[in-house]
Amino acid sequence: MKKSILAIALLTSISTVALANQAGDILVRGGITSVNPDSQQATIYAAGNQTVNLGAGAITASVDDNSQLGLNFVYFYDSNWAVELLAATPFKHDIMVDTGAGVAKLGETKHLPPALSVLYYFDTNSAFKPYVGVGINYTFFFEDSFNPALTGPDSPTIVSISDGTTTPVGAPLDASDLNLDNSWGLSAQVGVDYQVDENWSINASARYIDIDTKASFTAVGGAVPGHVSVDVDPMVYSLMVGYKF
Repeated sequence: MKKSILAIALLTSISTVALANQAGDILVRGGITSVNPDSQQATIYAAGNQTVNLGAGAITASVDDNSQLGLNFVYFYDSNWAVELLAATPFKHDIMVDTGAGVAKLGETKHLPPALSVLYYFDTNSAFKPYVGVGINYTFFFEDSFNPALTGPDSPTIVSISDGTTTPVGAPLDASDLNLDNSWGLSAQVGVDYQVDENWSINASARYIDIDTKASFTAVGGAVPGHVSVDVDPMVYSLMVGYKF
């Protein structure tokens, strides 16, 4: 009986050691990553910081959610400390506009938000390996475009452009030249790996990324410049499978 208990304890000890992260380990993960931007709406401005009115008050913009294939790569300095690079296939977001009378699609953009983080893994002596991390993110936007319904002579009519007084315009919106600025920001995350065996693991994480961008455009056939500053600031959720080399 004592020998059996000793054998079980020894096997458990060997298993725990085998599952422990070690210096030089490389963990590659892949799975679903969902980007959920802050739902706060930002006011759209024309030249001279004047609000734009299509008939139901100042118009505002926001960014919708999107999910893509997420990838990340983790390098362990020891059993506690690691660095992680977050990558993904391009996220595609609709930019929504609230005219006061309803919500419609203003345009769309794609972005990549690579983030480099330092992770700290807590000692649990088990297959569950929780961690926290902080890092820096660089988001670049590309393929920015307006909804065709908001371009050209048949687009909605601008009722006024106002900076406190109402100035009738009466011209089509005719938006064009949409461009979103790239963004630097900080990120923070919590996550956990569940070690299935010596190599395979399942990961779940949630992170906050500071992404602030300014969208510039022209309206009225290029005659009026406009802009909207959007705090995207998404929560990013991932569910992944990992393989450790």
